[in-house]
Amino acid sequence: MIKFSDRQLKTPRLLRPVYLVTAGQSKFDRAIPEKRTEELCIDALTMAANLIGKSPAELKSYIHSCYYGHFADHFGDQLLGEAVIHDRLGMDPLGNIGIKTGGATGGSTLWEAVKAVASGYSDCVLAMGWERMDEVPTDEGNNYISCAADKDWETPLGHIYTGYYAVMAQRYWQIFGKEEESFRRTMAEISVKHHEYARHNPFAHAPLKITIDDVLNSPVVAYPLRALDCCVMSVGAACAIICDEDTAMELTKDSPHKPLRIWVTAGSHTLRVADRRHMEIPLLPHETPGMYADLGERFPGGDRYPGFTGFLATRMACYYAYRMAGIRDPLEDFDVAELHDAFTISDIQSYEDVGFRPYGQGREYVESGDCYFKNPKTGEPGKLPSNISGGLIGCMHAVGATGIMQTFECALHIWDRWAELHGDEARWKEFNREKPADWKDLTVKGAKRALAISHAGVGSHVTATILMDPDNVLV
Repeated sequence: MIKFSDRQLKTPRLLRPVYLVTAGQSKFDRAIPEKRTEELCIDALTMAANLIGKSPAELKSYIHSCYYGHFADHFGDQLLGEAVIHDRLGMDPLGNIGIKTGGATGGSTLWEAVKAVASGYSDCVLAMGWERMDEVPTDEGNNYISCAADKDWETPLGHIYTGYYAVMAQRYWQIFGKEEESFRRTMAEISVKHHEYARHNPFAHAPLKITIDDVLNSPVVAYPLRALDCCVMSVGAACAIICDEDTAMELTKDSPHKPLRIWVTAGSHTLRVADRRHMEIPLLPHETPGMYADLGERFPGGDRYPGFTGFLATRMACYYAYRMAGIRDPLEDFDVAELHDAFTISDIQSYEDVGFRPYGQGREYVESGDCYFKNPKTGEPGKLPSNISGGLIGCMHAVGATGIMQTFECALHIWDRWAELHGDEARWKEFNREKPADWKDLTVKGAKRALAISHAGVGSHVTATILMDPDNVLV
């Protein structure tokens, strides 16, 4: 059994406080032929500037270095795409670098940006992510994405990530779902929820009003995963401005919102899921020694961690993040979350890795109603709403932008600006989308702290981003 050393489990620390000052994003869709990639990045940067009452030129005058995330050069047929975007944004001759960690690219871009500010290298950093996934057919795009798996060991499973996740879904359903049909319906409930929230989001790629039966009757991609269990393949961009305290306060002195404290941590795990060796479960601050000692008795076959059912990379990212940011109990300390729902099963798996529920009990987070904006069982606000944006299933998965979009969406709740951006009639018209007659303000009122998880592959790279209102910091 693998054990971690004290050095490996040491809590990371930032040399100085780091702040998210503003952020922005473009429209997301399966195809946006009317705009080039650099135009989408300009849209995101312009929004970030406007949110704090600045022009793009004024905001750019503060930026010292730039981090750019995009997953696959294949999509845009452009190597070193970050240099092109840097040029088009007018950022030369500032230093820049590209980030690639598969589906976690957006979160990893934020991770690097935060470290640059925390170290003192830069006082103001641009983190920009994008993906151009509309220049190839869907099957070819899935083929490109699957190349981020281990091509010797995983690719023979089908050269599509749905095939990789189907194996984990089958195993999780067998052990923790106890092969109950009700578990499969709980998976489908996630898709219904996220597509519904996307209906109230003008940026979203896949707004749908569907039922559990619609999900269960959609075409099988890789059993038990069906088309409506899967995230969308999107085009779009998102950015964030990361600063030290003095710069953050200067940039927001005339802004409607305060800068937010930000922490980002990361974890990883082997691409080869079958090689994930048995180890002790790293415990989060609210978990106690011995609480998983009888996991195999309660769920036969569930005593091997992480196996096919957990993501060690997510658990490690949260292990570090919670200790850095003073999180004692994530279900109590966070007010809103954006998790990486590439598939409905990965959403359930992540509930356990981040500690919203103990291992083996992830389904209860959905079934209790805690994950909803409004708990469907009680009619009261959900205890910890997740994926109000619509997530990857309903809003988008423009891979390099995803982790930044998730963080931006969380920030809008804390800033109490979600309705301002999502309810704006002009934005719906600009994006050529019809605002629903039953549009709802989904702002999580009074939100002070949030968590965003950016996840790659079958858990090969994961980042955990924590945002806090500066007047409600826990450390």
